[in-house]
Amino acid sequence: MKPTELLKVAAIAVMTSGLIVGCQQSSDEMAPEPTAEEECQGATPEVRNAIYAAKLKNARARNLGAEWEENAKLIEEAEQAAADCQNVRAKVLANKAEDAAAAAIAALQNKSEPMEVAQEPVQEESPYMGGYLVVAGDNLWNISGQSTIYGDPYMWPLIYKANSGQIKDADLIFPGQYFYIPKAKGPERAAAIQHAKNRGAWSIGVTEASDLDYLAQ
Repeated sequence: MKPTELLKVAAIAVMTSGLIVGCQQSSDEMAPEPTAEEECQGATPEVRNAIYAAKLKNARARNLGAEWEENAKLIEEAEQAAADCQNVRAKVLANKAEDAAAAAIAALQNKSEPMEVAQEPVQEESPYMGGYLVVAGDNLWNISGQSTIYGDPYMWPLIYKANSGQIKDADLIFPGQYFYIPKAKGPERAAAIQHAKNRGAWSIGVTEASDLDYLAQ
């Protein structure tokens, strides 16, 4: 290769390297300098709300005498984590503290409330032994004397008193009426028989004074 050609090659090489260096310098000058890590902005609103809720619940537990010692520590750790921009950890700790306070309150309330013992409902005994539908030819005397009722006609005042709302005159009843037949208990039975035997004169369509006295007993 001739000396002149060597000089040309060398000149081209120098020019090329200069362009490369220049481009590299231009690229370096244009590229933005790496920024420092963004500064910590503290807790997010969501985390602040979680910490506030935990403090509120813990204060209620403390007022009731149910505060757990670990709760205050959890809240402090949550606040520190929030200050260090560890928002996820801060929220977890705050929620844990709130749940612990709620559990403490519930445990105290369950302890103070007496346990309710389920009681079986008391079934009241019916005062009636059954009922009777009046048919033609019936009267209180023969109804009471039936073997399926009392088997004693002198106990008719029991039927009269139990159905006084629809019997205006003990001597006048009507087919189709339905009477409740009360159970014959000792004192009521004796009073009914005594009234039947000592009722005195009676007439249809009139409520006897003795009947009114009996009903008032």
